[in-house]
Amino acid sequence: MTIKILAIGDISNILRTLNKYLKKSKIHVINFPRENSGEFTSIGDVEEFETWKVMDQVNKINQIKNDFDLCITTGTGERIAYLCDLNYIPIYFGRDIDAPRFIKNSKEEWNDEPLHKLNILERLFYKNAFHNAVLHIAGLFVYKHLIKYSKNSLNNARIAIDRDIFNENTNELIRKKNKFTFFSPNRIEKFKGTDILWNSLKYCKTDFEILQVNWFGETQNEEKLFKKNMLNNIPKQVTLIPMIKYSEIPKYYKFADAIIGNMFIGNHELVALEGALCKKPVISYTDLNTKIIIDNKEIKSPFLPQSKDPKEIAKTIDMLVESSEKRNELSKLEYDFVMEITDPEKCAKWWDDLFEKVTQEYTTIKKNSSWSSVFFRKTLFLIGNRLYLKKLKKILNH
Repeated sequence: MTIKILAIGDISNILRTLNKYLKKSKIHVINFPRENSGEFTSIGDVEEFETWKVMDQVNKINQIKNDFDLCITTGTGERIAYLCDLNYIPIYFGRDIDAPRFIKNSKEEWNDEPLHKLNILERLFYKNAFHNAVLHIAGLFVYKHLIKYSKNSLNNARIAIDRDIFNENTNELIRKKNKFTFFSPNRIEKFKGTDILWNSLKYCKTDFEILQVNWFGETQNEEKLFKKNMLNNIPKQVTLIPMIKYSEIPKYYKFADAIIGNMFIGNHELVALEGALCKKPVISYTDLNTKIIIDNKEIKSPFLPQSKDPKEIAKTIDMLVESSEKRNELSKLEYDFVMEITDPEKCAKWWDDLFEKVTQEYTTIKKNSSWSSVFFRKTLFLIGNRLYLKKLKKILNH
């Protein structure tokens, strides 16, 4: 019998891709409404909530929850599952756990400004939601943050990448190329290391162009100031291009001579994995102190450079521009590495086995908490978010 999984939220289409390869399970994704950059990063063939109103989202999930065996969440999907009293497994990919909402004035290590400024009731709500989960899952650099707060967590470094989309045989972009070209679809922000990269370009001795997607994070004042400073100091090698739809990105990978990944965190992200699968050399900073565990074995990342020093980054860039032999050598190492950690069938088996194990212990998606417990968490959420008494009455009558 197929295990039916309800997924609330999705990050970079990861769950959608995973669903293609599962054999024992089936995931139904309900994502949050796509706006602005979200319209470019989504494939566009998954169900979405009709509104951002939390209680409307809760009502939607309550209407369909009995059709499923277990829930997984990303981002704020965790609060929806908690409010619906589900058995759920949160999956963390970044700022939802490195700067968790249940920590006062939580901030990311690369920013001075708090990401969340929540009151004590809001923090209590999110703390309860976190600890109410069946299990927590993260991988790579995110896992080190998760284990600070969770005693029931798993480290999963595998990420399923859709090889029907990202491969060397994709159609190439029709665009004139005047010189060696790098492509970077990353957001322009500290977390991606854009400032580090741009600072390194003044040390480069070769001639090349970087096609950089004009995409900024602007949720905080600090990010807005960062954007202003970056736009006022664009290196001569950088050409800003408009946002690209997710379906068009493989064409840019095929067009480019090399790809630029994350130059800050010390681990590969999706850009590096996708670019390598298209058999293009990728530069992405690797922190040798970060362990990558696959099937209980440590494997080494081949991505370069292994330093955030601007001069070392410049040397790596110049090496790729100057030497086709080095490009081919690096591309081969990265491709073999990525083929292993993104193997969709191995990734799907890991999740199938996990879903099977968890649903044997938790035989229904419903946690079956007491009425008073569910009412308390809804009330705490509404009061914490400074909503009006009439909305509390609607909960009472629900």
